[in-house]
Amino acid sequence: MTHDLGATAPDPGADRATATQTALTSLVARFAQQWQTPGDPPDLSAHLPAEPALRRSALIELIKVDLHERWQRDTDAPRLADYSRRFPELTAAPLPPDLVYEEISARSRRDNHDVDLTEYRQDYPTQMARISQRLDTGHQDDPADPDAEPALRTTMLADPTALDALDTINPGATVDDFDLLLPLGQGAFARVFLARQRSMGRLVAVKISHDRGSEPQTLAQLDHDHIVRVFDKRQITDQHLKLMYMQYVPGGTLLGVLRMLRRTTPAQRNGQLLLEAIDAATTTGGVLEPQPSPTRTEISRLSWPETVARLGSRLAAALDYANHRGILHRDIKPANVLLTADGQPKLADFNISFSRHLPGANPVAYFGGSLPYMAPEQLEACHPNLDTTAADLDTRADLYALAVVLWELLTGRIPFDDGHDAGETEQSLQAMIDRRRTPIAERFDADLPPDTPALLRHALLTCLSPDPADRYATGAELAQQLDLSQDRAARDLVDPPTHSLRARLRMRPMPVVTLSSLLGHLLAGLYLGSHDLRLIRDALGPDAAGQVARLGIIVILIGYPIAIGALLYWCRSVFIVPNGLRRGRQFDADTLAAARAATLACGDRIAIATFAGWLAALAIFLAELHRLGGLPAGLTTSLIACYLVAACVAVVYTYFPVTYFVLHWYYPGLVAAGPTTPADAAMLRRMVHRSRIYLGVAACVPLIGVPAGLVFLTPDQQQLVIGPIVGLCVGGLFAFLITLRTFYALETDLNALDRVLDPHPRT
Repeated sequence: MTHDLGATAPDPGADRATATQTALTSLVARFAQQWQTPGDPPDLSAHLPAEPALRRSALIELIKVDLHERWQRDTDAPRLADYSRRFPELTAAPLPPDLVYEEISARSRRDNHDVDLTEYRQDYPTQMARISQRLDTGHQDDPADPDAEPALRTTMLADPTALDALDTINPGATVDDFDLLLPLGQGAFARVFLARQRSMGRLVAVKISHDRGSEPQTLAQLDHDHIVRVFDKRQITDQHLKLMYMQYVPGGTLLGVLRMLRRTTPAQRNGQLLLEAIDAATTTGGVLEPQPSPTRTEISRLSWPETVARLGSRLAAALDYANHRGILHRDIKPANVLLTADGQPKLADFNISFSRHLPGANPVAYFGGSLPYMAPEQLEACHPNLDTTAADLDTRADLYALAVVLWELLTGRIPFDDGHDAGETEQSLQAMIDRRRTPIAERFDADLPPDTPALLRHALLTCLSPDPADRYATGAELAQQLDLSQDRAARDLVDPPTHSLRARLRMRPMPVVTLSSLLGHLLAGLYLGSHDLRLIRDALGPDAAGQVARLGIIVILIGYPIAIGALLYWCRSVFIVPNGLRRGRQFDADTLAAARAATLACGDRIAIATFAGWLAALAIFLAELHRLGGLPAGLTTSLIACYLVAACVAVVYTYFPVTYFVLHWYYPGLVAAGPTTPADAAMLRRMVHRSRIYLGVAACVPLIGVPAGLVFLTPDQQQLVIGPIVGLCVGGLFAFLITLRTFYALETDLNALDRVLDPHPRT
């Protein structure tokens, strides 16, 4: 279905293919009409076009009509071998399977019984292999069931009765229960009208088309915000037409947006352009006027790449919804994406083209402007001489087509150099397949807007991978990536600016984690040295204080490397996996999941090791004091309390910098490296809760540290440590403020990453 909503031609390849489809339809219809006039049979050769590229396609379609008409009148009508001798160009390539099918169909109808297929299997083994399933599974005609498919339904391109009837249907007419108000669009086989349904008193879109069989009944069951809702269908039997009525979507299609895009300079392309295209379509018929809405306000503020990503994420979610119900679209192109008045996209025409397509039939005649958007495997299913069939396709072919549409929206052209005759011959169709079997050429990158997020580019190129195995497996995965590309905070986390320090150290956690873990120990050591050593010097003398200080240095020199080694082993995946990714290694999903979990637990593990190390050092410290002569109970209690406060300082001010840098610099790289699960989001939320606990400890340090440092001391001893206590109080306050700011930054990152990991894209 093609909607005409602008003045500028669409992509030349798609436009040419659509024009070819329309021309072939008209040519075949004229020939079929001449068969209905009195007199001698029409001369097939007189209807062949002069243009070489179209001649063989037209010949194939004309022979189908000629076969049926002659076999209805003559038991000794020509066979395919006769046509091949008369028209040598027919044998320039293998005979199309649909021609063999049509001869069998014509003979079956003439003789009113099954044709012996033995000679066909001998003369046309390849073609029969392609159509055998259609021949074996065709239903028998059942007058009691008007919806039943007749046996050997024809693949002829044009039905003269339907074409004539379609030409007489115009706005102002009443068809069945519908008053046709305005034309919305038309294609080679169908017209679409805005109509009023009399029985319901509502506006609907009515599509009237050639009756080529029923669309799957499941289409009417698709109920999604971004899929056009199909209400029901009606048969217009005497005119060989069918009528399908559906939700009216007033904002035109992406084809209209493309036409306006090509009239707009790149610097002026933004979300407002989408709204202007929608408003132009909405007001054309004078039925509706655009109204302000929060969604329109949001779109108007977006850049053009963000606008395209927004459209794409919603369409990908719609494809995922349909795929979970066993339905593929198979005909994604700009004309099949409708827009609501507030800018929401809706997919239309699910599965229609392939549902009526015989494997190997003439592709440009059946698919027209859809060909340039098809995945290579879908083009192979259209190729008369390749074994791929529609049954071999899955949702990844739809995602490929969606990526082509989004690329065209971004740049104004598809990322392939298809010729003007793309798909019109088997050779040009093969050339299209070959081009799509290689990665997108780098020169097409230059067409992308300068502000295109790297994540958006990566998502599109992933969908455009020649091998389906390299594409996203589901629409949900693509929608998630496209949503992420619009989220500037989350986007910069997962894909930092190229020349930033974070980008350079992104997969090098060792230096930053090691240095940031020293901060808490340094602060704790400064407090402990100024507080406890003064009291020890006063109680035991300078020599004893010196011995304790030297012991502390020895403990640090020995204990710190041991602790680092233990942590490296405990957190080994935090270092090994990022280092491997930086070097180009691939890891399975379980390894990546374990690395993500270990990375989120890294701060806690370092905090546990820190507190355990300080407790071990406290035991050594107390044993040394006992050896030196012992201290009064009150003083010992004060030293222990201050030691525990220092341990809390070491824990808190190690946890926050380590967690911040790990979460801000390394974890996003692991998220980008492979698929995530809901468990990842749950772990992030638990980290938010734990971080609040650590923040509470940081707030308590000066509140507990001041009384703990004074309450067990004599007045003279209190005077000795009043300076360190004041320093703890003031320093703790400033440190808490810095920690609070770090916590808010950490929470921002956690919320952004939670949006990244949310498996359910926004609607």
